[in-house]
Amino acid sequence: MERYRDRYDAGRLLGSHLRGYAGLDGAAVFALPRGGVPVGFEVARCLHAPLDVLVVRKLGVPGHEELAMGAIAGANTLVLNREVIDRLAIPQPAIEAEVQHEQQELARREAAYRDGRKPLSAADRVAILVDDGLATGATMRAAVSALQQQGPARLVVAVPVAAADTCARFRRDGMEVVCPLVPDSFYAVGMWYDDFAQTTDEEIRDLLSTATLV
Repeated sequence: MERYRDRYDAGRLLGSHLRGYAGLDGAAVFALPRGGVPVGFEVARCLHAPLDVLVVRKLGVPGHEELAMGAIAGANTLVLNREVIDRLAIPQPAIEAEVQHEQQELARREAAYRDGRKPLSAADRVAILVDDGLATGATMRAAVSALQQQGPARLVVAVPVAAADTCARFRRDGMEVVCPLVPDSFYAVGMWYDDFAQTTDEEIRDLLSTATLV
């Protein structure tokens, strides 16, 4: 299978798969920082829709931070992966400490990315939730839960690449999923990009600022 050049290339292709949403009243793109924002920027341009960030923080397993035991989004959304927690016997105090740490970082990023702009409400909108890929889906599940609390008219999960079993789980749960690339052997999101360099906070601020002008 071919890979994407970078996140902007992925966003343009994903946007072409979402053109059917362009004419819907109130469509808006909510991108997950950091890597989802360049993708979401191109999707928003394609759909002529507003763009905002939905800040979500992964809860890493102590000592193995790359492994997610859950995620948080906004002030009130917590999603835990009970399978991982039970298998590794992670104690409740360790979970609470990680939640507190990530809530502080989430608040910092919320303030930094928007530069004083108010969050875009998903209420009664067609909310298109974008990231640069889906692996386990823990972060996206927290984002979905956060947006559902706002009462969107319709919620769409849109990613350029995803693991097949993760896509299937979201669809079994009744989610609308748009994903152009679902490889048989997934391994990791970054494998499907030639350039998967980390997106910076400054790049996110610039993209959000530009999106308000187009």
